[in-house]
Amino acid sequence: MDFDAAPSDFLRMCPSSVGVHGRLLHAPGYSHRLDQRVDNFHLLEEVVNCMSNAGADVVGQVGTNWVHAGGRDVHDIRRYVSELSERYETPLHMAGLTLVQACEEMGYERVALNSVYFWPDWRDGVVRFLRSADIDVVWYGNFVDQGWYADQKVVNEATWIFPGELALKSTQYAVEHAPNIDAVLVNGMSNYRDHTGLPQRFVALAADIEAAVGKPIVAADISLYWQIFRTIGVEPVGRQGSLLSSLQS
Repeated sequence: MDFDAAPSDFLRMCPSSVGVHGRLLHAPGYSHRLDQRVDNFHLLEEVVNCMSNAGADVVGQVGTNWVHAGGRDVHDIRRYVSELSERYETPLHMAGLTLVQACEEMGYERVALNSVYFWPDWRDGVVRFLRSADIDVVWYGNFVDQGWYADQKVVNEATWIFPGELALKSTQYAVEHAPNIDAVLVNGMSNYRDHTGLPQRFVALAADIEAAVGKPIVAADISLYWQIFRTIGVEPVGRQGSLLSSLQS
């Protein structure tokens, strides 16, 4: 449905040997509802099939909510990803699952979830999915829960692009309400305008936010790129937050 910055964001962190291809699902009338994700879930296999035929070494699925749509839990998605990866001989990584995988790899057991712009059913589904992986979500809240916006309608009208300072402020809010955590998780792919007006995602902001709040940040864009880098055996370039910098020698 959306022009997505993920391929561009990822490519900016890559050495020149890496190429990226983006592919949208063909889902007429799509409006980001969870039931529409359930109805179109089968299209993900088509993407993996096509990308495999094109010679891709790995496929990354953008969008946290796909993993919990229809009541799926971490066991369902692990099985699904494994089956498709084997069938098409191409590793598939789903953003929502990589949040879990990053926590497991880094030993993060107690987390707060900064649910940013997520609608209540999206937010609650992510919490349920994380808890199905035995991750202790000790606090969670979206921008409305945190008091930055009066209601979800106003948040939706922002089309997922927010004032630059809100990335830090919302993360600070999460840490203040759950200080005894191992990491702050961030779902979705929210954007924050910098002083030039350019929207940036958490992957571009993580290092500075971590320095300010004193906690690791595991956002869905960051964990997805982290898992892709690990799969292709390539290090990200440039200054990164703690998760991606763990891959840098």
